[in-house]
Amino acid sequence: MSEKNILNNIKKLRELTGVGFKDCKLALDETKGDIEKSVEFLRKKGIAKASKKMNRTASEGLALAEELNGEISIIEVNSETDFVAKNEDFINFCKELSSINFKSKGNLDKINNSQMKNGLSVKDSLVNLIAKIGEKITIRRSQFFDKEKGLNFFYVHSAIQKNIGKIISVVKIEGITKGKNDELGTKIAMQIAASNPLAIEKEDINKKIVEKELEIIKAEAINSGKPKEIAEKISSGKLLKFLNENSLLNQIWIMDPKKKVSDILKENSTSKEIKILDFVKYKVGEGV
Repeated sequence: MSEKNILNNIKKLRELTGVGFKDCKLALDETKGDIEKSVEFLRKKGIAKASKKMNRTASEGLALAEELNGEISIIEVNSETDFVAKNEDFINFCKELSSINFKSKGNLDKINNSQMKNGLSVKDSLVNLIAKIGEKITIRRSQFFDKEKGLNFFYVHSAIQKNIGKIISVVKIEGITKGKNDELGTKIAMQIAASNPLAIEKEDINKKIVEKELEIIKAEAINSGKPKEIAEKISSGKLLKFLNENSLLNQIWIMDPKKKVSDILKENSTSKEIKILDFVKYKVGEGV
């Protein structure tokens, strides 16, 4: 490695960790120039200042979708501030990353080790971007929808550019005829973005979430002074409401409050029943 590259890596490592020149050089020598391993090395030695940029919360950023020949990929890249999410270098990095995500079929390990246009791996390019911008940036999650079994549709809420925004939903549907009722697929993707379902069917909602909700509902009913039997009935009713509101098929259709999503699917089914097979919604920073 040239002296210039060595000095650049030392500079990046200093910006990431706040550690002095000498210790950064030692860490890079020990790890053969690997910046991520050098951060770890310095932290283990107790001389990194809590890896200052790497320990901050990154809850802003962008979600991006890529579509080609009926297949769709989705990825979320986080930054610390919305200001950086509007930065041209960040956006360009995310765009190239979205293309790599599609080719890697949503596999994060493959993404991190893929080569970018600058000749560096995604992993190394990310470190360079963090050093340049001065904020923690993370590739949080990704997913890929192939074209087997059904057709895929996606919706970007308040897109800042084509296929880029803060909320993106993707849905795979069986029984829709390409070119005839594509609009229904997009509307269901919009439903997911707006109503945030947890699962397709009530039975598919995570049991731990259901148990926790029932625990809260029961405690609320008992604390309100209701007799036990009445509290049980109230709890059952409230839990059913929770399950309906959080399962896609039982949600109220956003375009007609008199109907459920399941009603809309039945109405549009012809010779073949329309079924929702899978979906995902990415809301930037949610759960971080």
